[in-house]
Amino acid sequence: MNRADSEEKRRHSSGLVPYSYYKCRIPDYFANVPLHWHTEFELNVILSGRAEFICGEKKFTSEEGDIILIPPNVLHAIYPAQGFSQLYDTVVFNPDMTGARDSDRCAAECIRPLVNGSFGINPRITAKHIYYGELKTTADNIISCAKGNSPRLDMLLKSELLRLFWLLYESGDIFPEKETSAKQSEMIRPALELMNTRYFDNITIEMLAASVHLSSSYFMGCFKRYAGVGAMEYLGQIRIKKACELLSERDISVADAAFECGYRNISNFNRQFKKVVGCTASEYRKKSRTDK
Repeated sequence: MNRADSEEKRRHSSGLVPYSYYKCRIPDYFANVPLHWHTEFELNVILSGRAEFICGEKKFTSEEGDIILIPPNVLHAIYPAQGFSQLYDTVVFNPDMTGARDSDRCAAECIRPLVNGSFGINPRITAKHIYYGELKTTADNIISCAKGNSPRLDMLLKSELLRLFWLLYESGDIFPEKETSAKQSEMIRPALELMNTRYFDNITIEMLAASVHLSSSYFMGCFKRYAGVGAMEYLGQIRIKKACELLSERDISVADAAFECGYRNISNFNRQFKKVVGCTASEYRKKSRTDK
């Protein structure tokens, strides 16, 4: 199995600048963030509103002031909370920022276990946390450094990342991970790969179940448990996301975008597009081109 097929394709870091900063608003900037994973850490600071998060096996509704830290290779997703939008800052950073490749005992015993998954992280820090004030200051400093994006601020950013991890170790929010937990979440990755690479095909539940060597009924239960939505609903989200990319980046008709993304019925496509995005495909195409 080639796990890279289901990995998020966007490059969040480079050797020269090993992090990226994003200002995000869901569902205004994008309808949702479907289940995915990447090889970097991800830090989110919630500025306002609410959203539904999935981080590995944990599911929660974010609140203003929350700090959400996602380790590398962990399946995660964000969906709008009904009646709310959410504004948040995100920094995605390469593990090398924390000295993951160093040969000292700190890297060997404290950092690399977070990268390889043998240690887990409690992903959500709320205002009730014993060290919340210090963690919030540290997270805000990380965001500010990433926004500033300069060599000198990179020095401070590295030190603040290490302080963040130190505080989480001290509070018990970093802990040895259960092997069974990691294996269970890995179970659905072949199905995710199939949907992400062949979303334009006529994919069925039977095909997805066969890709993970499970019965159809057992697969559907497992997928919804870890993805937060049913397999076919997730496939629809992937298709609509691809359609949004086509409509904003290429001079293409709505019908052609629908066909390229796996829809054979334009009425069904229009209905699903408006359900996920909140406007028609034609309106989205017009708006995306006006914004450029």
